[in-house]
Amino acid sequence: MGHLPLIVVPAICTEKGSPFGTPDICHKYGMAYASLSMAIGAIYLWSYVYNIVRVSSSKVNKDVNGDGSTRILKSTEGMPALLEEDYSEFLLPSNDCSISLKYTHELTFPCTKPNGTVKVSDFDKTWQYLRMISQKLNLKALFAPSTTGAFIGFTIGVVPQIRNLIIGGNAPLHVVQDSASLLGDAAIPIITLIVGGNLLRGLKGPGICLSLVVGVIAVRYVFLPLLGIVIIKTAVRFGLVHSDPLYQFILLLQYALPPAMNIGTITQLFKAGESECSVIMLWTYGLASISLTLWSTVFMWLVG
Repeated sequence: MGHLPLIVVPAICTEKGSPFGTPDICHKYGMAYASLSMAIGAIYLWSYVYNIVRVSSSKVNKDVNGDGSTRILKSTEGMPALLEEDYSEFLLPSNDCSISLKYTHELTFPCTKPNGTVKVSDFDKTWQYLRMISQKLNLKALFAPSTTGAFIGFTIGVVPQIRNLIIGGNAPLHVVQDSASLLGDAAIPIITLIVGGNLLRGLKGPGICLSLVVGVIAVRYVFLPLLGIVIIKTAVRFGLVHSDPLYQFILLLQYALPPAMNIGTITQLFKAGESECSVIMLWTYGLASISLTLWSTVFMWLVG
């Protein structure tokens, strides 16, 4: 959901007549709620959304490359090399396990069959299975800096011994908290600069279908907030959500925020849909000031 809650929540808490109590308490609990939501969102984004974009981009690249056949090219010395298109030829497996070229040279791969059976231990089977899962899910992306920070934060918050060492004015390792807070404060303007760069790319990018942009904006700023009101109010009625007005406001605010900039980062990693994503980001963030103002007023009226 992006970094906007870190900007919106403190601004609302310092307003006169805020329905969320004194500014200090509102800022303390509001930032805690927003940080928790952002941490969970980062894990969801880099584990689920990342793999969706990866699979979709691979399908797009496969369609662009045609049938995806592997071809081998001849050089003057008889070795394969990338030369002119006239020398290209498909690699097809033959019955005798050899691959022959059309011209004067041949490449032959001898057939080898293992003698007897090879026993594989249970540990090797488990290791191969884990490697296969790692390659399919790309676990390296799961441990991106934002996701790693979320895991570390959850660990510190859940384990009392670690929390007492780091969190608090009298903690022995209080300097770690100060350093992390300093880095976190610097991250907000850096992300804002990244947002500006992506919006500039949207201005220079190719145009996309107007109906697509209108549909995204309508879903993001009209239907999702209305759906969020129904979901949160139903959850409150059945006792699934705490009755704290600030907590309910943070939950409702998530439905009215523009798309997270990490989605643009993921599309840039796979070189797929970059221009379209930049154009959509341009329009959604351009209208976010109007949408957030209107929906924040409605949400505060609902929870007040």
